[in-house]
Amino acid sequence: MTNYLCRCEDITLERVEQVIAEGKSTVNDVKRHTRVGMGRCQGAYCISEVRRLLEEDEHDPMTMRPPVRQIRLDTLAATVPPSDDD
Repeated sequence: MTNYLCRCEDITLERVEQVIAEGKSTVNDVKRHTRVGMGRCQGAYCISEVRRLLEEDEHDPMTMRPPVRQIRLDTLAATVPPSDDD
């Protein structure tokens, strides 16, 4: 059975532990190398577990960004000009 630490990005606990073992020592380092905390919930459920795993007294705060609103694919596609290949 796989233990998912970040369900939004399908990041396993084992993957985060591996990255920490490779020397990543801050929340931002782990975030950059695994995408943990970058999913739909923006780390609401997983970052506290990453902090616990790091066992740091003081660590760099994670760069927080609000979730981007959803956009329909047809709306996005309409912004691309047609090419000569079409």
